[in-house]
Amino acid sequence: MIRVVLPAHLRTLAQLDGEVELVVPAPVTQAAVLDALEAAFPVLRGTIRDQATAKRRAFVRFFACEQDLSHDDPDAVLPDAVLRGVEPFLVVGAMAGG
Repeated sequence: MIRVVLPAHLRTLAQLDGEVELVVPAPVTQAAVLDALEAAFPVLRGTIRDQATAKRRAFVRFFACEQDLSHDDPDAVLPDAVLRGVEPFLVVGAMAGG
């Protein structure tokens, strides 16, 4: 099981109370996790990735194991701790302003 933590506004949209646990087929990549998340919660389609290009939205970041994975290849395998369910895959809304 892959643990996914979403920001509050996406949890509200998907009517979730906490983190999500997903079964993701190997290889477990960012793209595979997001595909599984959007399949389980269709209301999230287009909120994390652009629907046409499947690219990460500008103000969304991905973290795991204290690493920013936002600019990593979406098809790169996630860290082992995420695969084992020890660490969650975090979807974070970036802060902007001034």
